[in-house]
Amino acid sequence: MTETRSRRSRNASSARRTPPTRPRAPRAAAGDAFFRHLVTSLRNGVIAVSRDGRVAAINTPAYRILGMEPSRHDMGRPVAELLAAEPELARVLTRASEGGHLPNRVELRLKGSGRVIGYTLSEVTDEAGNRAGTAMFFKDLTRVEQLEERERLRDRLATLGEMAAAIAHEVKNPLAGIEVMSGVLKRKLAGNTEAQATLNDIINECKLANSIVVEVLEFVRPIRLEMEERVSLAEVLRDSVTMASSTRAPGATAIDVDMPADLPDVPGDPNQLRQLFTNLLTNAFEALEGKGRVTIRARLAAAVDEGDRDQVIVEVRDDGPGVSAETAERVFSPFFTTKPQGTGLGLSIVRKVVDAHDGSIDLTTPPEGGTCFRVTLPATH
Repeated sequence: MTETRSRRSRNASSARRTPPTRPRAPRAAAGDAFFRHLVTSLRNGVIAVSRDGRVAAINTPAYRILGMEPSRHDMGRPVAELLAAEPELARVLTRASEGGHLPNRVELRLKGSGRVIGYTLSEVTDEAGNRAGTAMFFKDLTRVEQLEERERLRDRLATLGEMAAAIAHEVKNPLAGIEVMSGVLKRKLAGNTEAQATLNDIINECKLANSIVVEVLEFVRPIRLEMEERVSLAEVLRDSVTMASSTRAPGATAIDVDMPADLPDVPGDPNQLRQLFTNLLTNAFEALEGKGRVTIRARLAAAVDEGDRDQVIVEVRDDGPGVSAETAERVFSPFFTTKPQGTGLGLSIVRKVVDAHDGSIDLTTPPEGGTCFRVTLPATH
């Protein structure tokens, strides 16, 4: 009895001296899960790459900004393979993972998607301070870049507009005088066939010059929109096809229209929007020279961030010869044209109309060839 009581006493004393060990694995697992959720919940894109150039982490905003579909097989893939559609970004991450320079606050235009991102690179180290990899944090700056470019363009156009308006007014009067006097000479030299032909050429050239002056004045004049809260974009596109089709030979160029039945309305000036898409379609017909196919595709792009508006994207695509990269960058510049006859103001006026509707327009050359004008307009709430 005494021995049993003594043994119990020793066991109780031992229990007091040696506290039970607590398992640490669940706490570590909870910590890992927290940091995974942290990376996933960031509003900016994150891509982490290990020292051997393989993807260690990528979050949902990164997929969205890069226009990629998430896959559970992406972890551990070589970054050059994962970002095959954006080779410039892959090269930046590969150089950084190999111990290269880590720039801070750099902007990069992605050729695959046309987006502009601003990124920062940070070194990832382990407990011993050794380099374990590189993390890239980036944000979509496309909208910011578009707004800044729009402001720069407005400043240039304001200066150019004042000069062009003054010149146009000064030129318009002499042209009218030349045309009138040529008409008087035609009547006086009615029997002279050679003189009649020469005077006809003078009158035609005066009319051409006058039309250029009128187009310049239209370009520099501020756009006055007659805004409506709800404009049926589907109806605008159908009207534009009809108007543009009247400029081409029947059946010469195929036209495909692809838009959902529930395409949302947009706020805007219906007449200006019709002219906008008619000009884009006419350009496509001229590029195709009576051959090929033009495709109009409209779709809704839902807002990604809270507070943003839904947008409607309209693509006017042709399968013609396409344009060079240099031409694509200058195509919206005033007075730039690749046509033997033309002022180079058509697409500048198109962009002006898009800007007035708080939208954006860009030109891309698809891999399969041709050109694609993409117009983005805010949808009606």
